[in-house]
Amino acid sequence: MSVGVHHAEGVVSLANYVFPNDVHIHWSLMIVLYPYITGIVAGAFIVSSLYHVFGIRDLKPISRYSLIFALAFLCCATWPLLLHLGHPERAFSMFLTPNPTSAMAGFGYIYTAYLILLVHEILFIYRPTMVALWQQSKGIMRGIYAFLSFFNNNLSRESLELDHKIINFLAGIGIPMACVLHGYVGFIFGGIKANPLWATPLMPVIFLLSACVSGIAGIIFSYMLIKKFSGGTIDVACIRTSLKFLWGFFILDFVFEMLEVFTHYYMSTHHWHVLENLLWGPLYTTYWTLQVKVFSVIPFILLGILCLVKLKDRIILFFAPIVSLMILAQVLLMRWNVVIGGQLMSNSTRGQVFFTPEWAGREGIIAAIIVMTAPLVILFILSRIFPLWIHEEQPQET
Repeated sequence: MSVGVHHAEGVVSLANYVFPNDVHIHWSLMIVLYPYITGIVAGAFIVSSLYHVFGIRDLKPISRYSLIFALAFLCCATWPLLLHLGHPERAFSMFLTPNPTSAMAGFGYIYTAYLILLVHEILFIYRPTMVALWQQSKGIMRGIYAFLSFFNNNLSRESLELDHKIINFLAGIGIPMACVLHGYVGFIFGGIKANPLWATPLMPVIFLLSACVSGIAGIIFSYMLIKKFSGGTIDVACIRTSLKFLWGFFILDFVFEMLEVFTHYYMSTHHWHVLENLLWGPLYTTYWTLQVKVFSVIPFILLGILCLVKLKDRIILFFAPIVSLMILAQVLLMRWNVVIGGQLMSNSTRGQVFFTPEWAGREGIIAAIIVMTAPLVILFILSRIFPLWIHEEQPQET
């Protein structure tokens, strides 16, 4: 027997014995998007660091673009949390009354530090371009480009070498900061001991690996889409190398996701019957059918073929955006199944909740679409200021 209950975030159906305080899904779509967006940010930054720190030359065409892409999404990383809060203006309290023992407040410090680092790395990488645009522009844009180039038009060899050292330093410390930015989200969920689905030390690792996967997939898909509609030439070698890194991170991500479930199954603790009823009940479609079978197994096989078999360029260019989009969907489903799925279990251990989000409201589907569209709008605005692509006629740029 089941009954339906309406609340602000969606429709909840109850099955079996559910405690009254377990009826409402308090963390809805916005909390699903929060780790999804921060994951894309962390993964996109790692793509840039693969070139600037580890010297993967094939990734040069997207090295600068990935930073602008990360900045666009980072600008919106706090939006889901602010929409979820009843009084978003209270978010500033974490800075006015700092509490180092608060794990939630830690995001404010991590986010701010990472934003400052990302902006400075972009400005140092783009400084030669900003100086050139400063000299060519007039009016307001001339002042903007002068400000973005630190009012310094010195492009001597010594100056550019210093810039390069600063870029390498920022990219180097940015890698662990990006990992902390998103691994911390998994720590938040993994630290909730009362929830058997979340309380696992693998949670930060899974969140971090899925962040790398979503960031690389987002870069590949958006890069090819922009090049296609702008009439630019897609660097096939860059796509091939990106797919190899995508497959490598996805292997680790998918294996750890399955290990988490198999560990619960093998240990068969007193919580296993609750998780079993959850995974083969309310989450069966979104977890086993969509996340695992459709958007994990199929991309896993496709990526293996694309990376291991010598295929023609046109085949690579056809399947690369498809598999990237499928993996973006897989990570979003993973976020849904973790955030929403963890709340579908009643503390009675004898009942589950079936949740359907509503369209309207601050945490509805329409609001989620707006939040996910906003970074793309910001990316377009940033592209009007920062050229996205490296051209051969600008050899002085890093």
